[in-house]
Amino acid sequence: MLVEGQHHAKGRGAQIEPPNRFERVRSVPDWADFDGDGEFLADLQRAGTEFLPDRSHSIVTENHSPDVPFRYSVNPYRGCEHGCAYCYARPTHEYLGLNAGLDFETKIIVKEHAPALLQDWLSRDEWQPESITFSGVTDCYQPAERRFELTRRCVEVALLCRQPISIITKNALVVRDLDLLSEMAAMDLVHVALSITTLDEPLARSLEPRTSRSEARLRAIRELSAAGVPTAVMAAPIIPGLNDSEIPAILEAARNAGVQRAGYVMLRLPYAVKPIFLDWLERAQPSHRERIVAALRSVRDGELTSSRFGKRMRGEGPRAEQIQQTFQVFAKKLGLTSPWPPLRTDLFVRPQPVHGQRRLF
Repeated sequence: MLVEGQHHAKGRGAQIEPPNRFERVRSVPDWADFDGDGEFLADLQRAGTEFLPDRSHSIVTENHSPDVPFRYSVNPYRGCEHGCAYCYARPTHEYLGLNAGLDFETKIIVKEHAPALLQDWLSRDEWQPESITFSGVTDCYQPAERRFELTRRCVEVALLCRQPISIITKNALVVRDLDLLSEMAAMDLVHVALSITTLDEPLARSLEPRTSRSEARLRAIRELSAAGVPTAVMAAPIIPGLNDSEIPAILEAARNAGVQRAGYVMLRLPYAVKPIFLDWLERAQPSHRERIVAALRSVRDGELTSSRFGKRMRGEGPRAEQIQQTFQVFAKKLGLTSPWPPLRTDLFVRPQPVHGQRRLF
């Protein structure tokens, strides 16, 4: 457990362990007797990753938010090693009795049976094929995927069934599965969106410490596009006062890599994300903290976050409108306003279930 404000967990975005909002009792460690124990304090800094098995009985989640452009999603992992200080998914770890800070980055829940569960879902008579988004909460190509390959196996299921999918990631690992994705793209069954927050690598290493470098993401876009996979760039999240000035450069770099469409999302700070991000600002941007906080308030009606449908993804007020206009002007200038090509559902082949009674015909 990290001692807040005293020890730095190397390679992690969060340096605090905010209280779980669902728990009434919280323990706070007191390491006063260990101040002279260098070996013990060094162990605290390592903050290694634990992989915990998940025995979920379902893998496809249905979304009802009017702000989210997809209905169904698959997330093979809970928690994310990327460690982005701004990640809106952090509070989901609190449902597990864990915290949204270091626990979210270091205790990764692995849905070991995700591919079989996806196949079972697709085998149901009531399933009427429509696109399923991979990610949506935590990144399906986070570092854990190198070891467990759950996303790849889920993509294999989708290819077998001719099930259309969309993928959202900020990890260049996605090109590992180019063999599958290019085959799906040839049948109009896949879209891939790469998220790029900043082209400033020192900033990226601090803000999102275990993600792929921006140049690697641009290279992934280039390889996917060259293979015929429809791609997009997400300038996300836009953090007013920090990276909003990079919008033109991000869009131009992505266009040069081969994307034909782009989107953006304004920073959100729900629940425990707010203290984690503010702590990051204090550590990483101390001289700009007040300016960035003021800019955030200017797009959230004086607050630091908003849960209002229709506003939470874009913000509101003059500065939010200026950001939107800047994005629109450069997206149009660079030719990044093409809609996604439609994904086909008429090729779908209902599979045999892995569990339960199999089909007779």
